[in-house]
Amino acid sequence: MPGDTLPTATRVSDPGLRALYRQENRWQAWLDVEAALARAQAQLGIIPAEAAEAIAAKSKLELIDRARIDEGFARTGHTLVPLVWELSRVVGEPHGGWVHWGATTQNITQTGDLLVLRQAHAIFFRQLGEILSAMADLAERTADMPMAGRTHGQHAVPATFGYKVAVWIDELMRHADRLREARPRLFVAMLGGGAGTFASLGKNGPPVQEAIGRLLGFGSMRVPSRALGDHLAENICILGLLAATCGKIGREVYTLMKTEFGEVEEPVPPGTVGSSTMPQKRNPKLCQDVIAAAAEVRSLVPFALEAMTTEHEADRTTSLMSDSAEARACIAMGDVLSRLGEITRGLKVDPARMRANLDLGGGLIMAEAVMLELGAAIGRQHAHDVVYDAAQAAFVEGKSFGDLLAADKRVTAHMKPAAIKKLLDPTAYTGLCAEMARDAAYRGRAAAQELQR
Repeated sequence: MPGDTLPTATRVSDPGLRALYRQENRWQAWLDVEAALARAQAQLGIIPAEAAEAIAAKSKLELIDRARIDEGFARTGHTLVPLVWELSRVVGEPHGGWVHWGATTQNITQTGDLLVLRQAHAIFFRQLGEILSAMADLAERTADMPMAGRTHGQHAVPATFGYKVAVWIDELMRHADRLREARPRLFVAMLGGGAGTFASLGKNGPPVQEAIGRLLGFGSMRVPSRALGDHLAENICILGLLAATCGKIGREVYTLMKTEFGEVEEPVPPGTVGSSTMPQKRNPKLCQDVIAAAAEVRSLVPFALEAMTTEHEADRTTSLMSDSAEARACIAMGDVLSRLGEITRGLKVDPARMRANLDLGGGLIMAEAVMLELGAAIGRQHAHDVVYDAAQAAFVEGKSFGDLLAADKRVTAHMKPAAIKKLLDPTAYTGLCAEMARDAAYRGRAAAQELQR
């Protein structure tokens, strides 16, 4: 299964996605749909109530003879028929003949797989809640912790680490909203029969499908076509967005953990070995797993979109593609979130190193502040030119930015040396970073509580 070979698999607990997508769990979900189908039909008088109860009572995987199913699959090569045969057998006469009445394979498997996906979503919501809670604590703790804000890989203006975390919280909350908002479109029962026309059940078809939905806690497809796959692809697209954010966070921590930065470090438990030949290595293993698994999820987005291109009224090819995309994306997404949770809960931050890096430019990171202060007297563009000259000379010639400013009459005509020195303090120019970090912490905690209910 995807992610089984991730280096941190033995130290990060499996969130349970692999178990959900084992064949046995899918079979049980399909049996649950068969039971709901029988009960829905009994409610409408299509099959005897006694038959529905018998079918529901026997729709349990532990009652099924696995050897018979395996033999049936080997002989028929069919996804569901051997399971239907075996369910009919264990239900027995006279009720076994009502199993799978008026349904086609995809009606059962697609609806059943959505039951599995709903279980997966419950895990994702729990994981996101834990991550947002940890990030809220981190944002609050580092709200005022100054660091270099970077654009295009270069120092831009000062920021705080808490502001960086606020960005992560804000984005993750929107993905949680997207998953929640997709539910009514995604979790819908399908019972259109062979070509989605309701021919097998006629006017009883829509009411039966709606009853199945109610029994399963689902909605009901207005047009139960087997060629419809946009709702399934939407789920993968949302997971792709979520994976992109997680991958970005993993990459950011990976970068800031580099020796040259040294501003943060993911959890590195005692005894962790980074290299077979370099004993000093403290590698960002969790981040690397996040980046790799997140890339796998994103790579499945175009695959899921391809699965929408079903030919005519049904096409097993695209069903196979969609099934594969869902299982792989969900398992990899669980791996991503479990590791991101470990990172955010145990992330070490080094404020001293952040401050040292903030000072690397000798005050150059404060060029904007100087420009705006000077611009109030001589105009923004003229001030930009003056500060630009000093900044470029400081960088190219290795001179002190502050000294160059203090020696420029265009500057000293409007600012005293003490004012220039004060303007070069990066901790005084973090804008609303702390406020945004604390606001994100508040919102993140509220979202976490909602997700973990």
